[in-house]
Parts: sequence; C-alpha cells; structure tokens
Amino acid sequence: MKKPSLKDIAKKTGVSASTVSRVLNGKAESFRISPSTSELVLKIATEIGYIPNQIARGLRTRKSQTIGLIIPNISNPYFSRICRTIEIAARKIGYSIILSDSQEDQQLEIESIRNLRSRNVDGLIILPVGEDINVLKQIIDSKIPLVIADRHFPDLKCPQVISNNYDGAFDATNHLIQNNHQVIGCVQGKHNTSVNDSRMKGYLSALKKNNIKINDNYIVGDDFGSRNGYTSTKILLNMNPRPTAIFAFSNLISLGAMRAIMEEKLNIPNDISMITFDDDQPHSEFLATPMSTIAQQTDEIGHVAFKLLMAEIDKEGQTLSKGPTESKIVVLSTKLIERNSVKILRPSKKLRK
Repeated sequence: MKKPSLKDIAKKTGVSASTVSRVLNGKAESFRISPSTSELVLKIATEIGYIPNQIARGLRTRKSQTIGLIIPNISNPYFSRICRTIEIAARKIGYSIILSDSQEDQQLEIESIRNLRSRNVDGLIILPVGEDINVLKQIIDSKIPLVIADRHFPDLKCPQVISNNYDGAFDATNHLIQNNHQVIGCVQGKHNTSVNDSRMKGYLSALKKNNIKINDNYIVGDDFGSRNGYTSTKILLNMNPRPTAIFAFSNLISLGAMRAIMEEKLNIPNDISMITFDDDQPHSEFLATPMSTIAQQTDEIGHVAFKLLMAEIDKEGQTLSKGPTESKIVVLSTKLIERNSVKILRPSKKLRK
C-alpha cells in the first residue's frame, strides 16, 4: 500500500502542498495560515495516517529536527516540569527531544554533551550542574545553538533564562522577619553556583535591612538535595538558641528538613516555622501544614528556553554553521505564596525595627 504523501493531504483539503508542509512543520502562524486551515490539515493527516520522513527532511533542510536537553536531576519536580514544558513545545512544531540526566555530576554532563553533539542535534538546552563554563564555551565555539536555563554565566555569550533568585530569597526571609522571627536558620544549596549565591545574597540582605545581626553558625548546608536538608536541619535544631524559623533553599531540601523536624517530635509551625524556595513539590499545598513557598515560573522557564533556542536555530540570514552571536538574559520574577507553615510570633523586646 502506498504511503500517504503531502500531495494526498493537499488534494483532500484543497490547499497547496506547500501550505500542508508549513502546517505540519509548525510554521502556520509565521505564514499566516488560518487556524481553521491548520486544523483541517492536521485532521486529514491523522485520518490518512501520514507520517513525515524525518530522514528525508533532514537531508533537505540539513536539520535533524531534534534538540538535546540536559537536566541535573529528573526526579526533582522542578527540573522534570521544565523538561515536560520543553517537550510539549517541541512536539507542537515537529521537533523531538533527546533527554539526558546528568545526575548532578559534572563529568556525566560533559559526556552527555559529547553524546548529543555526536547525534547532530539542531541545538542544546542545558541546565548546568556546576559553574565550569569551559565545556559550554566549547559548544559555542563549535557553532551549535545553545541556551542555558536555571543558572547564569555572565561571561557566556549565549541566551540564558533564570529566575530572580535574589528577590525570591529576600522576600522569603523578609516574610519571616515580618512575622517577628529573628533567629532564622538557612539551609543552603550547592556552594559557588549562581543560584545559591543569589539566594544567599537575598537572605543576607533581608537580615541587614531589618538590622538583624548575621550569625554564620545558622547558615548550614552544601547541596540542593534532601539528604543535605535532613542533616543540616538536625544541626540547626540542636543549636542554642534554636532558630524559630528555617529557610530551605530548595524543595528537596525542605523534604529532608521536614523529616528531621518530625524525628525531633517538633511541629510546623507551632514549634518551628519554615519557608522554602520552589513550589513544584506536590506536598507543598497538601501537607497537614501547607508549606509557604517562593514559587518560580517553572513552565515559563521551559517556554522561554525553547523559544530562545528556536530563535537561534531559525535566526534570519544565519545557518547553524554560524552559531549564536549574542547573549540575551531573561530574568523571570518569583512570587511569595503564603500558606500555614510560618507562625506569627509575639514581638520580642529585643526586636529592632
């Protein structure tokens, strides 16, 4: 039986083969093809079982219609949600995603980059593990379109999309202070990363603005994972005086922190308050005590990253051999979501405004 072709779809829909091709390639909007026509083309293509020949298309366009995506931890809801958003956006325009989980390991990340480059992907979206930009510079030097998400590298000349981690951390800490907390423990993430550094600056700035003395003993942790959240919170809970509130720098940190608090037979927020960065953990809203959080625009990070990469790939007058030529930084705002994990303390006589 003869395989359905573009001409078959064109004949059944009454439009040209070029129009059919543009719709199936996700370019209907750019060519001002009406939604009704697009819907009809897609409907007929499905009905007759049309399957595009990606190999033939790649030979014609010199594109593989695939994108490489590297994330640090697929089990982290924050990263998996970004991945899902990018995959959905890619699928809508006929692109496929090759996903690699670097498992928070710099060497695995490097191996993933090599593997994806060998597969001739049209571009890469990377959520980096560390701050070593040498391997990322090599991608740019090789003229492969690259977009960085979640972390910021000022010296890297490629599009990047990040959250405003400073403002988010400032708002979280300030929220605790406004509820009369002065002894605020902080469980931070991976040291010397742009995300952690910005959140730490926000935390410290809020303390300084409210004239609260900074005590380094209450700043603990060295990783964004739940194990760090558990062990670091144990340290904080055994300090004298014990902090009245804890700011967890990630959703996974908060998971470990909650376990440590529970083992000490303490209650959130009656015995200790807590706020966390990230609102992507399923538990945040549905815990016995719903968690107050700093929400990132997770879906938007994925949308923007994909849009930036497509702009690099399709840049007018530029082929893949020329590569990205500019550094565009998109900073997305965060939002404080108040739930029930922060207790309002009675103002202390020592509280200084």
